[in-house]
Amino acid sequence: MALYRLTVKTNSRNEMIDITSEIEKYLKENGFKDGILTVFVPHTTAAVTINENADPSVKRDILFHLAKLIPLNADFKHLEGNSDSHIKTTLVSPSISIIVENGNLVLGTWQSVFFCEFDGPRMRKVYLKFIKG
Repeated sequence: MALYRLTVKTNSRNEMIDITSEIEKYLKENGFKDGILTVFVPHTTAAVTINENADPSVKRDILFHLAKLIPLNADFKHLEGNSDSHIKTTLVSPSISIIVENGNLVLGTWQSVFFCEFDGPRMRKVYLKFIKG
């Protein structure tokens, strides 16, 4: 199956954007039924995760506490000034795998897929690869 590129426009230095509907659209448009979907972010300062979508304060809490754990202005040596973004990406992860059954993502009731921006705003890429089961 072909590699698909999704484009995500971010508006803040740190934010979480729900990309679940874009992923579901990709599955339906291509008629993918049963298998595994890999979601991969090819950036060193952005990530992807699965988490709660019902209460927006969950996203706020995640971003707030990541910022407390890894502050922007710590004693980093990286010249670009975005070491906090690299560390956050390492902790969250640049990729996830999701089971697809009957054309649907197998997610919990409150779960969604989030693109995590840690060095925005920017135009970003997310790669989707479906592996038939």
